[in-house]
Amino acid sequence: MLKSAEFKKIKVRYSDTGKGRVIVLLHGFLGSHELWDAFIKKLSKKFRVIAIDLPGHGETPSIGYYHSMELLAQSAKAVLDKAGVRRYVIAGHSMGGYAALAFAELYPENVSGLCLVNSTSYADSDDKKKDRQRVINLVKKEHRHFVLEVITSLFAPENVTKLKKEVAKAKRIAQKTSVQSIINSLEGMKERKSRDLILKFAPYPVLFIIGKKDTVINYETLYPQMGLCKYPSVLMLEDAAHMAFYEAPKESVDELQTFALRCFRKVEEE
Repeated sequence: MLKSAEFKKIKVRYSDTGKGRVIVLLHGFLGSHELWDAFIKKLSKKFRVIAIDLPGHGETPSIGYYHSMELLAQSAKAVLDKAGVRRYVIAGHSMGGYAALAFAELYPENVSGLCLVNSTSYADSDDKKKDRQRVINLVKKEHRHFVLEVITSLFAPENVTKLKKEVAKAKRIAQKTSVQSIINSLEGMKERKSRDLILKFAPYPVLFIIGKKDTVINYETLYPQMGLCKYPSVLMLEDAAHMAFYEAPKESVDELQTFALRCFRKVEEE
């Protein structure tokens, strides 16, 4: 059963599983906490795992007409305060990674480690901003078709066939996202700022989980970002695209578990 935390007159829904040190999971655009099911099952054997439905996704309603990455971060903080936890490793997929970076900027004292899954610290380029605006215009006319097409495009082509159940689940979750929520998120991602400095000055480890076949975020653009980090690590998934953690769950969750243990050991040594 999902729990909830009050934030700006809405209830932010989240799952809270396991005991011990805390790992926070933030889904991407058109996702929900359900995409992390395999992670929650394994990680909760050793950790307390909190997976959040960000505003406009899953069981959490939208807030107004614009979801900035700061707003998403603040909604996550409301959940974590309600859960009574102070230090944690945060993993964010795609948009969830942008929110995680905003969180690290707003609440640095709470972060023990940061995992970016198919995500980047860079802001949108001018061309990318134009693309997002075109998508916003398209969504207003063809909501259902857009959602189904987008989800398919996030997987490596061979995985669309190989992972039929997973793709179907991702589509089912995405179809719950309203037109307004989609627009809110696209506007927020379009206007987000670059957060390279968060990586450069992070006193904690940073893990990049990357799909080599990702057509949304080119893996080569992530190398300079890794170079900024004091304690970087990377998992390159050769046969995955923009849903890397979902296309290769075992490798991804094993890496995140090892990473989290390293982060928490570092905290204990401080």
